[in-house]
Amino acid sequence: MTQPKPSGPHDLTAHEHAAETSVGQVARFEEEALSLGRRIHRFFHANPTAAPALVLVVSVLAFVVLVGERFLAPFNLSLVLQQVTIIGTLGIAQTLIILTMGIDLSVGAIMVLSSVVMGRMAVDYGLPPSLALAVGLATGAICGLINGGLVTRLKLPPFIATLGTWNVFFALNLWYSKSEAIRSQEIAATAPLLQWGGTAFELFGARFTYGSILMLALFCGVWYALNWTAWGRHVYATGDDKDAAELAGIRTRRVLLSVYIVAGLICAIAAWLLIGRTGSVSPQAGFTANLDSITAVVIGGTSLFGGRGSIFGTLIGALIVGVFRNGLALAGVDVLWQEFTVGMLIIVAVTTDQWIRRVAA
Repeated sequence: MTQPKPSGPHDLTAHEHAAETSVGQVARFEEEALSLGRRIHRFFHANPTAAPALVLVVSVLAFVVLVGERFLAPFNLSLVLQQVTIIGTLGIAQTLIILTMGIDLSVGAIMVLSSVVMGRMAVDYGLPPSLALAVGLATGAICGLINGGLVTRLKLPPFIATLGTWNVFFALNLWYSKSEAIRSQEIAATAPLLQWGGTAFELFGARFTYGSILMLALFCGVWYALNWTAWGRHVYATGDDKDAAELAGIRTRRVLLSVYIVAGLICAIAAWLLIGRTGSVSPQAGFTANLDSITAVVIGGTSLFGGRGSIFGTLIGALIVGVFRNGLALAGVDVLWQEFTVGMLIIVAVTTDQWIRRVAA
């Protein structure tokens, strides 16, 4: 009987070579997977709007499947744009503040106070509508100046400063308005300019308002300022690292003050659009506007830690909220679960932001 030959050194070398090849293949696979993951992380870090844009596209497709063609009707899509006009405009102001590593809890109160000033100046005091509008815009800018002064001069944390002014502005609003609303008929008779934002026109079956167009124009203007001017670069630098920005010669105090003033002015523009949207002036309007504006900014990919984000991300974030609320409403989902869904979106957005920052670091 033939005896099996013992394995020689060549056979051992073959086994070892096969094992080494297998380990090498696994190592290369893991390295490629890790490299792909890093590339994905770097892509999302370099493009803050990529993730929310992907969410928006997936959301639209999901509601098309869930609701059907009704969701894609031009009138319904333009309705979503109308519904997010106020949130989107306030979101612009909130984005500027958050980019500087702050937060503004008074944007809703500034908006309502400015709208009350516009309405009373035109209806009760008989000022020309254009002058009443100018006074209202100035009111918003002054409120922003107060916020900025508290943050830059008294060195108060933005959260505490704007929490205090939120109560102050809201109290002034109730005092000045005497808790009385101004009816749409009175405004239409004396100051139709204040209702201009609600004027609608039809295009290809969709119904747009001038207020929505103005909101989009504001997004474009602020995007240009943030990306193509020295002021915009200083805003990002101040939010990313204030001490380093000061060492580079940036007057961060002036930058912060200007940001709060511009934010207050944009809140006043939102007040003008609010009158056009509702047709009337109410001291009780915009109760959830503060949180809604923060929601749009966070879901849009702007980091709460400052220095990273895109203004168009806020527009996408506002549209995501509008798409979800509109789609769930068409599907017959209760309002309670609509708010639940928006809350989950906020949690996911903040978690994603921290994940991207941790990996990018």
